[in-house]
Amino acid sequence: MVALQYKFTSDILFKMFFTRHEELLCSLVAAALGKTPEDIKTLEIKNPEILPEEIGGKFCRLDLNMVINDEIVDLEIQVGNEGNFKERALYYWSRLFSASLGEGKDYALTPRTILIGILDFNLFDCAEIMSEFAAMEKTRHEILTDRMCILFYELNKLPDLIDINDKMLVWLKLISVKTEEDLAEIERMEVEEMAQAVNAYKQITKMPDYQELERIRSKARHDEAQALSNARKQGQIEGQQQGLQQGMQQGQRKANEETAKMLLALGDPVDKISAVTNLSHEEIEALK
Repeated sequence: MVALQYKFTSDILFKMFFTRHEELLCSLVAAALGKTPEDIKTLEIKNPEILPEEIGGKFCRLDLNMVINDEIVDLEIQVGNEGNFKERALYYWSRLFSASLGEGKDYALTPRTILIGILDFNLFDCAEIMSEFAAMEKTRHEILTDRMCILFYELNKLPDLIDINDKMLVWLKLISVKTEEDLAEIERMEVEEMAQAVNAYKQITKMPDYQELERIRSKARHDEAQALSNARKQGQIEGQQQGLQQGMQQGQRKANEETAKMLLALGDPVDKISAVTNLSHEEIEALK
């Protein structure tokens, strides 16, 4: 197996690929939402650019924020499980939803807001690839509003064999490819959209500007990992120093207590013992 140098789970490739090929983005989003491409009358990408500071920034994220048929749709690709993606997804959704209503507008005008997360890890303990969440009453299961929708697709739950007529499974299969053999398998499906997608992938990954963006991202991740490693080492050193200092303090206190006991045995007054040992009157009385 020959590993792909550039994978779709790279947020840079993911964003560049779909912003440069909106017809393929339309196909993916339609499949994710259970629609056909013909159902999507308008699609506007609100953040098509990839800014240099986003690439080099710490913990940056590159998403696709769109307006589709007057609905807000946010498409996320997430590789690593940092343990808080459920909360992050809800936060992203809430930010989009609250920002969608202009000042002074009626709340009834808030658009349906959809977050789609494609995850390269398991988020839920279930066999289903797709999980859909909405706000509903806990007992009656009555939907509070149709304005909220959060969808998760988990790549690791894809079966080895898929139905090529299931557009979303085919897209997820492409996004999950990790080797040259996987990519060749996609081509052998003889699905027109996948042939276009593989061709677009090959064109983009040969572009010098794309390769430079990946180089910058790789360097940023390396620098971040090194900074974290240095911080951990510094924390260990500080911890050792703090432990040594605490040990010295405990040793000094023990010596002061032994001195106080000896002076008490000699009949010295408490005031004098306190001045010599720095122990309080209460501590000295307790030693009696």
